[in-house]
Amino acid sequence: MHRRRCRSAVLALGMIASLLVPTAVAAPPAAAAPSGTRKVIVQLFEWNWPSVASECTNVLGPKGYGYVQVSPPQEHVKGNPWWVAYQPVSYRIESRKGTRAQFQSMVNTCHSAGVKVLVDAVINHMSGQDAGGIGWAGSSYGHYDYPGSYQTQDFHHCGRNGGDDIVNYGDRYEVQNCELVNLADLKTESDYVRSKLAAYLNDLLSLGVDGFRLDASKHMPAADIAAIKGKLSRSAYLVQEVIYGAGEPIQPTEYTGNGDVHEFRYGKDLARMFNSERLAYLRNFGEAWGYLPGGSAVSFVDNHDTQREGGVLTYRNGATYALANAFMLAWPYGSPAVMSSFTFSGKDQGPPSDASNKTLNTTCYSGWECEHRWRVIANMVGFHNATQGAAVANWYDNGYQHIAFSRAGKGYLTINDEDFAVTGRSYYTGLPAGRYCDVVHGDFSNGSCSGPVITVDGGGWFAANINAHDAVAIHLGAKLP
Repeated sequence: MHRRRCRSAVLALGMIASLLVPTAVAAPPAAAAPSGTRKVIVQLFEWNWPSVASECTNVLGPKGYGYVQVSPPQEHVKGNPWWVAYQPVSYRIESRKGTRAQFQSMVNTCHSAGVKVLVDAVINHMSGQDAGGIGWAGSSYGHYDYPGSYQTQDFHHCGRNGGDDIVNYGDRYEVQNCELVNLADLKTESDYVRSKLAAYLNDLLSLGVDGFRLDASKHMPAADIAAIKGKLSRSAYLVQEVIYGAGEPIQPTEYTGNGDVHEFRYGKDLARMFNSERLAYLRNFGEAWGYLPGGSAVSFVDNHDTQREGGVLTYRNGATYALANAFMLAWPYGSPAVMSSFTFSGKDQGPPSDASNKTLNTTCYSGWECEHRWRVIANMVGFHNATQGAAVANWYDNGYQHIAFSRAGKGYLTINDEDFAVTGRSYYTGLPAGRYCDVVHGDFSNGSCSGPVITVDGGGWFAANINAHDAVAIHLGAKLP
């Protein structure tokens, strides 16, 4: 029997505030190249380029984020909805998020802060506008006519369902040769199309980009992606968007030979454990649940699509969302991706913009949620970095919503998602004796902690009371002198 928990009306408000408060950070010294050891991705969804650059310097670099995933930078259709960026009309690096020069400056600035740049690349399709029009940067286009790039012969015209749209996800041919919601589907088996797509990606690589998140990868055969990858001018990190569907012929495992793949089941199952089942079930979370191999997976609590579709935790879940991210960043499965959203009330709503729909500079907590700055999330990135390579050890659970585990010899996390505090117990960490900053509630800087300090005794134990819907996390990178 699963125990369905009813959320207490008296969630500890002080605790929630401490979980969500943003951290203050100082800019790091410039680095010659981005670090190769930091794995956490942050998706700054629809941020403009000057804002991304500033965030790399002031937050992402100092907090230890490895990659910033930026939204599609190519010229797109006009309009306000967020999805206009996913309807290319040319491969000019000119969009409502900024100019080519601003994009180049952003890449250089992020690299100087030790952060790599991952571009959301739309290569499966062009626009979905039947009437065509004029793109953001002034390029004219038709549904199947993109001067200088493609004409009607460069697209699939599958002749299915009265409008070439995909209807049956049980039909491999239809999924990869028909149109995703009327978006003109590129003939990626064509060498001409492959060369055009590779030229776009190589242009981005010439600007210093480190990798690509390939949008709608499921709608392209894995072999087509491999062929495009083979035309790249240098190596690049690839993350492919392939949504798992039970019983469907196209499976995420087909794509692991090209690079990493998003594990969409992860966030949905994590939400289910927090919302209606038991955190105790997370003891073997990952591959044992039928997921992709961890070395080929990108894990995430939510992303820009899933937070609009439901079934996952989002910024609206407050402290529960923060705790789910803390678990993800502490648990050794996949490469974690943290979401950073803008506030939305309708599924199509675009980011904060001016009258011409140009994206405004980001002001956190005023139209932008900036979850990646929440104290627990930002500080657990450091936990993830400090515990890389260490196995899970010393698992504890109470059978329900209170769990704890160590990353052998390097870090320790306990989460209490019960509706009541857990008091009067000790936790075995396996960590060296000493005083540690509880990074869930405080920031570690220059050898001191702004919040509670946890003392681990000579046997590796510490005693603490854990409030309802709260956590404690310590690691060797936040050990006090």
